[in-house]
Amino acid sequence: MSDVAARLSIGRLDVHSAADAARWDAFVLGCPQATFFHRAGWQTLIREVFRHDTYFLYAQAGDSIRGILPLGHVKSRLFGNALTSLPFSVYGGVVAQDEEAAAALEREAEQLAQRLGVDHLELRHVQRRHADWPLQDLYVTFRKSIAPKEEDNLLAIPRKQRAMVRKGIKNGLTSHIDTTVDRFFALYADNVHRHGTPAFPKAYFSGLRRVFGSDCEVLTICAPDGRPISSVLSFYFRDEVLPYYAGDDEAARELAANDFKYWELMRLACARGLKVFDYGRSKQGTGSYAFKKNWGFEPTPLHYEYRLYKSDSVPQNNPANAKYRWLIAAWRRMPIGLANWLGPKIVRNLG
Repeated sequence: MSDVAARLSIGRLDVHSAADAARWDAFVLGCPQATFFHRAGWQTLIREVFRHDTYFLYAQAGDSIRGILPLGHVKSRLFGNALTSLPFSVYGGVVAQDEEAAAALEREAEQLAQRLGVDHLELRHVQRRHADWPLQDLYVTFRKSIAPKEEDNLLAIPRKQRAMVRKGIKNGLTSHIDTTVDRFFALYADNVHRHGTPAFPKAYFSGLRRVFGSDCEVLTICAPDGRPISSVLSFYFRDEVLPYYAGDDEAARELAANDFKYWELMRLACARGLKVFDYGRSKQGTGSYAFKKNWGFEPTPLHYEYRLYKSDSVPQNNPANAKYRWLIAAWRRMPIGLANWLGPKIVRNLG
């Protein structure tokens, strides 16, 4: 054992301590591998909105944090019993200044998983860490640099997609930064209902705005008559913008509102001096995947690694699983008021 490993101790972030949270976030901001989803605020949201237990672990030597691993425990009769870094997030897993700290955190997570009796431990890494761990290879992410000049970003969009952006501009669409999630949520809930999937509760999105403040922003696109037709909730982290949740009206496609929406987000990010546009996660072979490819973004595989304790295969709790087709079809026929009431009770277990 090295001297560093011998001096390491594992602690757990105190959800009630603002000082602990500030110390945790200072590490996140300074660690190149860390992401927005490693921030301490996620612990508050997972506990308060979804009512799941959390274990935000850190490794330290003396008074210095060397690595972190945020974990959420999601236990469901329908979808299994999992310890995940991090539920409801694209990225997660361990981030550390050295391999000794990373290994210590993973050992602690495995011991915790076994004490909790979970079916599996899931670590959502961007880069592969364990070649011998089972892998979920369904997802990719799309990231691209933002050019310093607005016109260069427009010209970097492939011709056919650029024409759709120009169509949205010619249609007289306008963009607005919203101070609440009201218009966003109405469009988001309608959108996911049309796709046959349950919606997160409105309180979750309000919580995101409350916990992350100006680092969580809603951009809404309106038709010439002022009617909101498309909206996106984005995260800001260091020099990146991450459009994460979105929704639209059925009229959005004809008016090219979604194309205009993401261009406006990119244009505004460019004006702020940001350097990376993170288009987020998509499942391979889906419409979302094709849409992002059309913008000239290249996919990067995400490596969701598993330690399996009570099964022989990686769970497939996602809409691509054929066994959920009848549920998706039934959900589309459900009145939206009922869907919005019932949806949060289901989606809280789909971390």
